[in-house]
Amino acid sequence: MARSTPPKPTPHNMSKRYEWSQAKSLMPLQAKYETGPTGALVPNSAGDTDHIAVVYDKGETPPEITITQVSGSVHTVLANGIAVAVVARATGKAPTVSDVLLVERSVQ
Repeated sequence: MARSTPPKPTPHNMSKRYEWSQAKSLMPLQAKYETGPTGALVPNSAGDTDHIAVVYDKGETPPEITITQVSGSVHTVLANGIAVAVVARATGKAPTVSDVLLVERSVQ
């Protein structure tokens, strides 16, 4: 019996092929929790660009966000001077500090 191969991903069938909303813990259970700001990518299915989030520990002062241009359209997002994301855009404006979402994390 022949197996059918899944269709090649295209911009039109990606949402059907991958169900990201069904994703569960992507970190192994034995992963150790690390303190301090962490960068995260927040997908934006309604728009043409994703969002950058910086997650920091509950009770801590929100980190100071700065953005530096590395080259051309490549920028680094820093939280308290530590790189948490690198953004490369083919088109569009450079990211600004107001584009970065701050998320407070509570760890049990």
